Amino acid sequence: MGITDGVGFDDGKVAEYARSLGLPGLIDIHVHFMPDNVMRKVWAYFESAGPLIGSSWPVAYRLPEEDRLELLESFGVLRHGALNYPHKPGMAEWLNQWSAGFAETHPKSFRCATFYPEPSAERYVRDAIERGAQLFKAHIQVGAYDPRDARLKPVWGMLAEAGIPVVTHCGSGPTPGAYTGVGPISEVLAANPGLAMIVAHLGNPDYEEFLDLAERHPKVHLDTTMTFTPFTESQAPFPRRLIPRLVELGDRILLGSDFPNIPYRYSVQIASLAELGLGDDWMRGVLYSNAARLMGL
Repeated sequence: MGITDGVGFDDGKVAEYARSLGLPGLIDIHVHFMPDNVMRKVWAYFESAGPLIGSSWPVAYRLPEEDRLELLESFGVLRHGALNYPHKPGMAEWLNQWSAGFAETHPKSFRCATFYPEPSAERYVRDAIERGAQLFKAHIQVGAYDPRDARLKPVWGMLAEAGIPVVTHCGSGPTPGAYTGVGPISEVLAANPGLAMIVAHLGNPDYEEFLDLAERHPKVHLDTTMTFTPFTESQAPFPRRLIPRLVELGDRILLGSDFPNIPYRYSVQIASLAELGLGDDWMRGVLYSNAARLMGL
């Protein structure tokens, strides 16, 4: 099936495109479901172009939770993340409790958890692991914390030992933070070489540095969230000279979308990846197979 551009590829054809590749559907690792009061605050922050955003960001899918779940199903998304993240102490454990309940009632969602550098982090992360957490989220930009913080040392160690992937926003986009960029997180990986880290947004805008990181660490993956879309290309374009390296790392690139917090239609992400012209095998891996293998499906 040909895709002409991100605007013309309708949401209603996403599932059809996946079937045309011989896939049963999609696995989207980077999707957000949050408590209603938290989600409303996140939407308000995005739409006010807060300082961490830096530009106008209208949320395309500002809809009730059940409507968003139905939309994902209509897109052919078979499994997805339900990522939460704290921006201050005292939030993470409560978010983990909410996320556990969400996963119990929505079986297509991975059971997700998060953490923050605080004295209780080791305890509640261990508890989340024992209760079956499948996917963690670390947002170094929003949390504004140093991933090398001593209070997180046992957390990273537990996650590495358990083999549980961590979707980590450690790139400096859309605006840099005090601890974003490849430097701090590379020290975490050096101390925990078994850590299964998923670098969000392909490390935007530090694309080359995070490709280097993935090449040094075989358990590092990268998700596609928002990359190659016209929105991101206008602000932090992916250097075309790096495209061959995406092919070389093709078994460690995962579909991510940031649904519902995106300023365009879901189909734009899928179309933008297809238009790279990297072949059906590469697309099959990105849209389904790589995440299925990583998540043990």
